[in-house]
Amino acid sequence: MHRRLLRMRRDDVVGVSKRLSSVLRHRPDSVGLVLDDAGWVDVDALLAALAAHGLPLTRAELDRVVAGNDKQRFALDESGTRIRASQGHSVPVDLGYPAERPPDVLFHGAPRRALPAVLTEGLRPGRRHAVHLSPDEGTARAVGARRGPAAVLRVDAAGLAAAGAVFTRSANGVWLVDAVPPDFLAVLDG
Repeated sequence: MHRRLLRMRRDDVVGVSKRLSSVLRHRPDSVGLVLDDAGWVDVDALLAALAAHGLPLTRAELDRVVAGNDKQRFALDESGTRIRASQGHSVPVDLGYPAERPPDVLFHGAPRRALPAVLTEGLRPGRRHAVHLSPDEGTARAVGARRGPAAVLRVDAAGLAAAGAVFTRSANGVWLVDAVPPDFLAVLDG
């Protein structure tokens, strides 16, 4: 098993990470799993379900994917026996993150082609539970560029919070809010 872990290429790690994201954020039923109310699932049950659906994975390989994910998309509980996605769910979960005062400014990366709609309608969560905001411009640019040329939006988080919006922060540092109206957005580039 150790040799197999050493041979797990970066492409394999990325592929497993994408499959885990799909299962733990959107389609746990695709492998016969049910997440608890907070999005957790037993690690052994996850590994067995993945193996039964064509993705045999050892615990060491899973740990490598979790630890090596550049966006820290996954979290293990304190005992290391349960796993969940840190945010981005389209299935009903309550991640239990406490409300926090955001920094004065946050950022959001979006495909340039989406700018007209964003500037008219603001940022909405779509199929997710919340709008995802980055603490820095670089992260926002990288996120926005996943679907083509990106624009970076500056979010007046202090103003939005003063207007009553509730912010939370996921385990991997992503700021979450229900929506961002267009009055709180400015295009940095696009």
